[in-house]
Amino acid sequence: MEASDLYEKLKTDLHRFALSISRHEHEAYDLIQDAVMKSLKETELFSLPEYKQKAWFYRVMKNKLIDERRKENRLSEWEEDFDISVPAYTGNHIEIAELLSHLPAELSDIVFKRYWIGLNSKEIGKQLGLPPSTIRYKLHMAIKRLRHIIEMEERK
Repeated sequence: MEASDLYEKLKTDLHRFALSISRHEHEAYDLIQDAVMKSLKETELFSLPEYKQKAWFYRVMKNKLIDERRKENRLSEWEEDFDISVPAYTGNHIEIAELLSHLPAELSDIVFKRYWIGLNSKEIGKQLGLPPSTIRYKLHMAIKRLRHIIEMEERK
């Protein structure tokens, strides 16, 4: 039996379990994917009875979720203590709006919510249906792009 056969046999139960412990569908699929990837290294898993295979997958997904939640909490606490700084830019609101227009709508929305409305990554993530870690990553990428745009304008 191969990993793909095992997954096909258990996918309904794995999906149901992952959805029951996670916040949303994307997180459930991530849990399943991580468990399947880990199962590729566990050759003895294929020789176990089906109920033990399910239990193994459930335990792996639950442990992964616990690890992710702990990581989010640590990062969230860190974010509150050491906030990511906005690029030092002394422009008026029109210039700032013009700068944000260079970003994709999703990124400019995240920057606006973070620095003008004052929401943290957990609150923005809840609004957008994304994990806080994804919001922090997108915010980092947006700031990186804005810095590049500002540098290019200063060279002109």
